[in-house]
Amino acid sequence: MVFASNNKSKLKEVRQILGDDIKSLKDLNIDIDIIEDGETFYDNARKKAYEIYDACHEEVIADDSGLIIDSLGNFPGVHTARFLGPDASDIERNQYLVEQVKNKDKTCHVKCVLVYYNGEKELVGIGSLDGKIVPPRGENGFGFDPIVELDNGKTLAELTSIEKNKISARYLALQKLKSML
Repeated sequence: MVFASNNKSKLKEVRQILGDDIKSLKDLNIDIDIIEDGETFYDNARKKAYEIYDACHEEVIADDSGLIIDSLGNFPGVHTARFLGPDASDIERNQYLVEQVKNKDKTCHVKCVLVYYNGEKELVGIGSLDGKIVPPRGENGFGFDPIVELDNGKTLAELTSIEKNKISARYLALQKLKSML
């Protein structure tokens, strides 16, 4: 099975959860940069799954995920990785979001939508994890992990990869897909 992402951190997580036999785009010499222009996480994940399937004709899992902040009208949502432009760093995006919720409700949700496609059948797994936005803490993880604090008082970046991969939105979505497969 192929994981349709060029994000090395996401690939690492998926392999830790599903096993090392998951192929990357690089493993298959596929160099496609799919434009994520959908209005929903599902739209983007589905687009990636179908385009990568067309390129390799192998079973594909594609993901789109992001951070949803209630008090910011569900921003950044599908634009989580791009809302400050293509050259902004995770640190810059995180600092911006922490500043935006400074005097607001900090409730947030991490959402992951995975689409499996094998040329005939499409399956969808959705996972969500609730938290709140806090100033960055922790050295693990990637993306917005340092600013999402869980009910246990730890940010996603303060968890080990083993701990995170037992509760993350991606883990929950993968579990739903596995149960359907």
